[in-house]
Amino acid sequence: MKINIYQSVHTKVITVCVLIEAQNHTFYHSSNMSGNNFEITEERLKEYTDNGFIIVKKLFDEEEVRKLKKCFEDTEEVVQNKMRVDDSLGREVNLTVWSHPGNDVTGMAARSEKIVNAAEKLLGGKEVYHYHGKLIQKNAKSGGTFLWHQDYGYWYKNGCLFPEMLTYFIALDKCDKSNGCLKVLKGSHKCGRIEHSMVAGQTAADINRVKELKKKLELVYVELEPGDALIFSCNLLHCSGPNDSDRRRWAYLMCYNTRHNNPVKVHHHPCYTPLNKVPNTAIKECENYTDFTGKQFMDPKESSTSKAK
Repeated sequence: MKINIYQSVHTKVITVCVLIEAQNHTFYHSSNMSGNNFEITEERLKEYTDNGFIIVKKLFDEEEVRKLKKCFEDTEEVVQNKMRVDDSLGREVNLTVWSHPGNDVTGMAARSEKIVNAAEKLLGGKEVYHYHGKLIQKNAKSGGTFLWHQDYGYWYKNGCLFPEMLTYFIALDKCDKSNGCLKVLKGSHKCGRIEHSMVAGQTAADINRVKELKKKLELVYVELEPGDALIFSCNLLHCSGPNDSDRRRWAYLMCYNTRHNNPVKVHHHPCYTPLNKVPNTAIKECENYTDFTGKQFMDPKESSTSKAK
């Protein structure tokens, strides 16, 4: 085990990164300022620039996670708008996708200052807007695989000219190898956009290029506790395995684009829409779990980059 400890000049908060070598792969854990105190320091910005991602422990605390889960679990609309995407391996991935954050608890999270301000700093200080949100539902013993891809492999085809985009992956349940946690190739965002093509219901990266990159880049299993977040570049190669465990693995994803990168064509995700930030306290103050007015759930027939049912 190798432990690297360094101190942030700006925050005087000790950051601990632990790398655990096992079975020729690295399990990467990072802790820093979390919750409402979270901000992007120069060290975190460098980490994101170098690696294509950062991991933030407890970005959402226990009460915030409970409220987010209540919003997703106790409403009919999430189930009614669920899409199923084939993974080419005999299983399906379930997801629900919407365009705008709305005014429910999940919308307060997507509009919160800690989320939006960090996204803007990571994307060069440019104004961002909510490109879309989604709930990934990998249920026990049934959740399928996401094939290797870059999000920009999809979004390039949507008319986004620049890779000025990122995603927050928020764990609602514990994510580990057994229930299909994310895997990323550290530093793969520096390769630029890789050619993608349709495989079953998904847009997947050129597998031969991925095989060569795996020989040169570190494979990271992103194991998270509820409330932890992976923030990653739209050019970072990532995938996830099936959920063979007896535990559910749900995750809330928030995707952001810059105003500068407003898509040049109308498609199934929104073009630039001003984002009204709210204080971080709005997440806990919000009691709206059922009114999803304005979120605009996606119809599977609308997507040109995936084949959903």
